[in-house]
Amino acid sequence: MKIETDLSKFNNSWYKPGNRTKILLWFLVNTLILNNYLPIPVIIKVIVLRLFGAKVGNNVMIKPKVNIKYPWFLEIGNYVWIGEQVWIDNFVKVVIEDHACVSQGAMLLTGNHNYKKSTFDLMPGEIHLEKGSWIGAKSVVCGGVKCHSHSVLAVNSVTSKDLLPYKIYQGNPAKEIRDRVISE
Repeated sequence: MKIETDLSKFNNSWYKPGNRTKILLWFLVNTLILNNYLPIPVIIKVIVLRLFGAKVGNNVMIKPKVNIKYPWFLEIGNYVWIGEQVWIDNFVKVVIEDHACVSQGAMLLTGNHNYKKSTFDLMPGEIHLEKGSWIGAKSVVCGGVKCHSHSVLAVNSVTSKDLLPYKIYQGNPAKEIRDRVISE
């Protein structure tokens, strides 16, 4: 007899990302300041993220319609680009180091579920984008992944495994396709 998934037994009461008032306030502010197409100046977005506990470096570009789950679990370095419609679904820590780029429509997904358990348990995993890494448009980085220095995840690709430095990955699942050579 095969055991079936039983979502009535799903329980993530152990997961406490912050106090409810703070979370509710963030969802409202996120909608008004970040997750829309209004021409909000980037400096305002950065100030608001910092007010909610994000660590944000200098000269960061945050395009319109960016959705961030919990800014208090977010660290952004200097000269980082975050493209239009990026979704940072950070149930746990996400680090984006200096000179990294997350292109339009990309998703950083720190939460997943254990399909092997009938209770479909939540499995959060941190994401770390090292210096100079580039996540292509419409790509997905899953929880527990480290994209090492200057790695590239090509357009519309998915990775659930670490990316080696100075390598380009493509596909679903992403596979190494060549070296990344940077010229001046």
